[in-house]
Amino acid sequence: MPKSKTNYSSSAHDFESLRYMLEPWLDGLLAQRGLSALTIDAYRQDVKNFFLFADAAGCPFPGCEGRDPSAAREHVFLYLAWLRSRGNNNATMSRRLSALRSFFSFAAAEGILQANPADLMENPKQPLRLPDVLSSREITAILSSPNVTGKCGARDSCILELLYASGLRVSELCGLALIDLDFQTGLARIFGKGSKERLVPMHATAQAKLQKYIDYWRPMFSPACDLLFVNRSGRGLSRQYVWKMIKKYTLQAGIDKHVSPHTFRHSFATHLLEGGADLRSVQLLLGHADIAATEIYTHVQASRLKELHRKFHPRNLGAS
Repeated sequence: MPKSKTNYSSSAHDFESLRYMLEPWLDGLLAQRGLSALTIDAYRQDVKNFFLFADAAGCPFPGCEGRDPSAAREHVFLYLAWLRSRGNNNATMSRRLSALRSFFSFAAAEGILQANPADLMENPKQPLRLPDVLSSREITAILSSPNVTGKCGARDSCILELLYASGLRVSELCGLALIDLDFQTGLARIFGKGSKERLVPMHATAQAKLQKYIDYWRPMFSPACDLLFVNRSGRGLSRQYVWKMIKKYTLQAGIDKHVSPHTFRHSFATHLLEGGADLRSVQLLLGHADIAATEIYTHVQASRLKELHRKFHPRNLGAS
């Protein structure tokens, strides 16, 4: 007999097959979309969390035991409600639902499921949250904090300068290799999310610090790899180190704010827009695949446009 099209899975055996789909799905994401290892691990955990919930709820998988097509969606809704009860915010729930939607779609394409029970579910809406930004004075105070008379302080000074000069993600900074810097053109080759490559400029101050670090300070670490920034063992720096280092220099600068590597990235974008850069250029510099990701900075353009309007509109001029 042909399988009923109202079933999402035909048997408990199919649920075991569904479990076996997890790693092939992740392998496909890695190969096709070039996602980072951290993202892959997060997706793996998201789907495993759903499996744990389904097992605890006594249903191997939505739709296994019944033929009501709404049962599958109901179980996913119950899972989302369970996540909410455990304090998951909208951003986390949105990511986990996106992971499930992608996984179920893959399983359906492989014939393990006959339809995707999360296909029509919308992600929880994200509240508009403006990024934390440092003022130019605060940036200068943090950049001036490291003691550049020693190798660690000189290295840290380069890191801070480059984060602000080029708007790098912390993972991009930690992955920079010596070969990625071109001092003749003043450009750094960055491999961002999805292994997408982009070129970002380095201003003269950053280049001068980096050149001195490479020629004089870096050899003192006895590098054991080709990465630009290395630790006392000569290995690449961890993202955790960069976080802690920024926190230390923020406190030394007397700034009472939560500052992270991403704060430097937000400040980089905001200051460019305040200086007159257009949104599309900032998108390219940040390595955003979609301009929607860059539009969180439109509040900067809006305030600048209002100021231009106030200064130059004839009616405003007449009223002043």
